[in-house]
Amino acid sequence: MKRVAIFVDVQNIYYTTKQCYQRHFNYSAFWTQATANRRVVGAFAYAIDKGDKKQQGFQNILRQIGFEVKLKPYIQRSDGSAKGDWDVGITLDVIEYSIKSDIIILLSGDGDFDLLLNKVNQTYPVCTEVYGVLSLTAPSLINSASRFIEIDSKLLL
Repeated sequence: MKRVAIFVDVQNIYYTTKQCYQRHFNYSAFWTQATANRRVVGAFAYAIDKGDKKQQGFQNILRQIGFEVKLKPYIQRSDGSAKGDWDVGITLDVIEYSIKSDIIILLSGDGDFDLLLNKVNQTYPVCTEVYGVLSLTAPSLINSASRFIEIDSKLLL
């Protein structure tokens, strides 16, 4: 069986599926599809912690599915803007797991990850899969992946 490592940019997936479909992403359906005939060596969901009870319930569901949930505190700046992205953390983990995996799966539409996937594809003998909402996924990210899987109604609640 191929070894797979999964990396989910939770905020990106939440907002892109909400914006495009007005629906939520179905992590259970995704897990079933992404792990079929594969051995999971790591599965991480990167999220922002606002201390909200509903959010904590969602995080527990992710854990029950099989994800390790990594949290960063939500930071509200004095100018009203907010900070809380996981780009560097995801990048470090993807690089670490690229030597332990045959397949790297990234759930995000963020074009900032195109450099990461290009580097991983050049450096390691892995296949990279990106799951994203087609209309909201950066073309550079789609092009940097070995395979792009569109999030459609089969992966939505």
